[in-house]
Amino acid sequence: MSTTYNFDLIVIGSGPAGEKGAAQAAYFGKKTAIIEKAPRVGGAGVNTGTVPSKTLRETALYFSNLRQRGLYGIDYSIKKNISIEDFMYRKTHVVNNEWDLIYQNIERHNIELIFGTASFVDEHTIQVERDGSVEQFTTDFFLIGTGSVPNRPNSFPIDDKIVYDSDSLLNMDRLPSHLAIIGAGVIGCEYATIFSALGISVTLIDSKGTILSFLDHEIASQLHGHLEDLGMKILVNEEFIDVEKKENGAVILLKSGKKVEAEKVLIAAGRHGNTHRLSLENVKIATGARGHISVNEHFQTSVPHIYAAGDVIGFPALASTSMEQARVAVCHAFQFDYKKRVSPFIPLAVYTIPEISFAGETEESLKQKNIPYSVGRAMFKTNARGQIIGELDGMIKLIFSQTDQRLLGVHIIGEGAAELIHLGLFVLSEHLTIDYFIQSVFNFPTLSEAYKYAAYDGLQNLQKMKM
Repeated sequence: MSTTYNFDLIVIGSGPAGEKGAAQAAYFGKKTAIIEKAPRVGGAGVNTGTVPSKTLRETALYFSNLRQRGLYGIDYSIKKNISIEDFMYRKTHVVNNEWDLIYQNIERHNIELIFGTASFVDEHTIQVERDGSVEQFTTDFFLIGTGSVPNRPNSFPIDDKIVYDSDSLLNMDRLPSHLAIIGAGVIGCEYATIFSALGISVTLIDSKGTILSFLDHEIASQLHGHLEDLGMKILVNEEFIDVEKKENGAVILLKSGKKVEAEKVLIAAGRHGNTHRLSLENVKIATGARGHISVNEHFQTSVPHIYAAGDVIGFPALASTSMEQARVAVCHAFQFDYKKRVSPFIPLAVYTIPEISFAGETEESLKQKNIPYSVGRAMFKTNARGQIIGELDGMIKLIFSQTDQRLLGVHIIGEGAAELIHLGLFVLSEHLTIDYFIQSVFNFPTLSEAYKYAAYDGLQNLQKMKM
């Protein structure tokens, strides 16, 4: 005897994974619901993470005139008397527009949106608490897309007044004169450059020997130099001990004995899977030390009809991959012959100032694998479009096989890096050689044309090695 459930699919969370997964199911006619505990849709991607931080980056570039620094030999200068309201205005506007777009997408696909806090009752039943009432819903399949939350270790006295995490930072009451950031990962470095561009004194602290240690070392070193040019103080190999709060700021104590004074402090200590209120024990799904859910290649949890996608499953925890993971999960659940895997070639972008993006191997990863490679570079200062727009510090770096010239990695630093990476990504995913760039015709003048000259440089370097 078959069981009739309320829905074909219930999605928990309306972030990038949840929204796109639900729309995928509804597109093919499945009765779908989204449960969202926050008062607004969009998850961290829209409300506290990707969209707000990238909008603030553009705001900082506008107020600082940094994009014009290479034009006519002028120096950049900060617009005076910037208020927190000025700084946050555009962010608020963009987030409001994103909310509207998500609501429109949900309505267009006839997805039922249920606000409240979800927790599992059993393998086919979810309980939703809202406004003091409790309601239960049943479904054939679940997709968990609850995302992640900032890691707030007890050792960090986060009070959201002097010491912030990356969520609460968006609610600060004023722009500080000096901001200290603990953690030189993606979030820490992005906010470090945003506030530094505004003329705020920034100290960036990390226990590792380099910032953004996952980057190709040459790119990380180039970024390090740019950050110091912005006036940033960078302390690496420094272990955090404690924060002593004062009336008008804080003092950070480091294991080396150094002390860093700041008006406000950002703790960028990574993120945890947002699973603590789901009652996963009721469906016998375990989580890791950071609250992440383990899944297989189809994004199934240990309970086959319960799927999970996005930040809640851990690395790479990108909005772009979260959407694709959710689509793959839903297609597998309902056996849609539509999308069967997430591409193995994923572009990563770091929205620092300057912007960075890469895909494929680094020099360091190839050395570890004992794979012979060569490198070609093209600088934006030798590119006509780079000269026109004043982008004189950027670079495209191609890493390719010495044996057959197949492209192995692409690394870009500079204006539009997150957009430019996609051409290199295509060549990587199709397993093509760098000859693709040489044989192609590029619009002139464009930054994309730098791909051709990076390929020429690479072949020249390879020829020198053979001589």
